[in-house]
Parts: sequence; C-alpha cells; structure tokens
Amino acid sequence: MRNVLLGILIILCASCDSKQVYHSYISLGDSWKIDEPVVLEVTELDSMQVYDTFITVRNNNEYPYSNLFLITEMQFPRGRTITDTLEYEMANPDGTWMGDGFGDIKESKLIYREGVRFRESGTYTFTIKHAVRKNGNIDGDANLEGLTEVGLRIEKQE
Repeated sequence: MRNVLLGILIILCASCDSKQVYHSYISLGDSWKIDEPVVLEVTELDSMQVYDTFITVRNNNEYPYSNLFLITEMQFPRGRTITDTLEYEMANPDGTWMGDGFGDIKESKLIYREGVRFRESGTYTFTIKHAVRKNGNIDGDANLEGLTEVGLRIEKQE
C-alpha cells in the first residue's frame, strides 16, 4: 500500500510541472565513455514559444571531480549546428554534492540555453559529450565514473 501511495504522489508531482515540454534521460551504465556521446532528438516544438533548456545529470559518490565539463551540439532541422563548451560546479567547497535528492544519488538541473526559439520545424538533435580530464592531462577520462544518467529538459519560459 505504501508503494502505491508513493507512486501516486510521484505522478501528481510530475504532472504539476506545467513548464516542462520535454525531459528525457539516457542511462550511462557503469561509466560514461568519452567516445560515446549522449544524443537526444526533440520534435514538434512551438515555434512561437520561448524556451529555457537544461542539461540534467544524476551523479553518485563515485564521481571523482567537483566540476563537470561538457561539449554540446544543437543541430537544427536544416543542418545548422551550434557548439558550446560548458563548465558546471557539481560540489560545494566543503565537498558536499550540489543538486537535489536523497542518499547517494543527486540530480542537477544545469542551465544550457535561455530564451531559445525553435523556429525551424522538424527534428532538433542535441549531442552531449563529456570533456572531463585530470589536471595536467591533455586527454579526457576515457571512462568517467559516477555519472549515472544525462538528459535534456526543455521548459516554457514564463
């Protein structure tokens, strides 16, 4: 009975989020391989609406860094691509994780782009790669541990 009530509560909370128009996660398994980007496709966005976009990540205590570097690409339906290199803080100065959640898993909602209009009809492709590396190393971590899921969230701007 308790699990049923918890499930209903989760569904009710999720349905109250009227700003969200898209949110999807990709599971990374045991590690995020540097040569395996997360790719998400989004269609049917209102071309008159203004949106805010977020990268969402879930990490656990195995994540070895206090920040996260990402390389993102947003490909438009007609082929134009915008590439960004982004850095996010993942931990406070005292080492505690930022983000929301209980226990070992924290979920972070990281701002990607604000005030976006998707004026072209068709499919937008978002590609997210990690660019995390140890200090002094040129190459990124081949297998980044501690991130369990990476996703994209799009909200209506109010």
